[in-house]
Amino acid sequence: MRLRNLGFGYSGRPSVLRDVNLILPHGSFHFLTGPSGAGKSTLLRLLTLDERPISGRIGLFGQDVTHIPRTAIPSLRRRIGMVFQDFRLLDHLSAFDNVALPLRLNGEKPREYAQDVAEMLRWVGLGGRFDALPPSLSGGEKQRLAIARAVITRPRLILADEPTGSVDRDMGEKLMRLFLSLNKLGATVLIATHDDEMAGRYGAGRLHLENGQLHQVQPQSAFSTGNVA
Repeated sequence: MRLRNLGFGYSGRPSVLRDVNLILPHGSFHFLTGPSGAGKSTLLRLLTLDERPISGRIGLFGQDVTHIPRTAIPSLRRRIGMVFQDFRLLDHLSAFDNVALPLRLNGEKPREYAQDVAEMLRWVGLGGRFDALPPSLSGGEKQRLAIARAVITRPRLILADEPTGSVDRDMGEKLMRLFLSLNKLGATVLIATHDDEMAGRYGAGRLHLENGQLHQVQPQSAFSTGNVA
C-alpha cells in the first residue's frame, strides 16, 4: 500500500485528511489509532475505494488505483478483506452463506468450500449458528460473522474497522490471533481501533491519525511514512 499526499474532505476541502503519506510493506501488521472522528474509518473507505480522494494518490498491489473505473473496483476488492463497523451482512442469507459468498463470487463450488466455511465459523464461535440469519444474531455474533467473511478467502490485504469492539475480551483475543495467523501467512493487516491498550499489547506497527495528519508511533522499523516516490 502506498499513499501519497492524500487529502479528503467535504465540499471539496481536505479537512478530514491532509497530505497523508504512507508505505505499508507486504506482510506487515499495523494498528491505526486516533480519537473518535479523526478519520480512521474514512481512510479505510478510501483504501476500498468506497470514497475517492480529492487530492493525492492511492497505490495498491503495485498499481495506482486512484482513478480506476468503477467497473474495475469489484475485482480489486476481491483481493481485500474488509471488516466494516456496520457489518454489511446480507440479512436474507444464512451465516454459512454470508461467509461463503466471497468464495462463490470467486467461482468456487459448494463442495470445494463447505469444509473451509464450516471450520471458519467454528473458529469464530459460530459453529452452532450455520443456518442463522443475521437479524437473529447479537451484535457480537454479527461482528464475528463479518470477520469470518472478510478473511475466508485469505486476502492479501485485510482492513478491519474496530473488529473487536462488539465482543468480550476473550473473543477479542481469539480474533486477534486469527489476524496474526493470517499475517504470518503473508497478509498485510491494518486494524483501526480506539483501544490504545490493545494496540500496544502486540508489538505491531502503529499509526496515529489526528487533526487530519498521520503520524508513526513505535516501532519505527515496521513501516515508513515519508513522501512516496
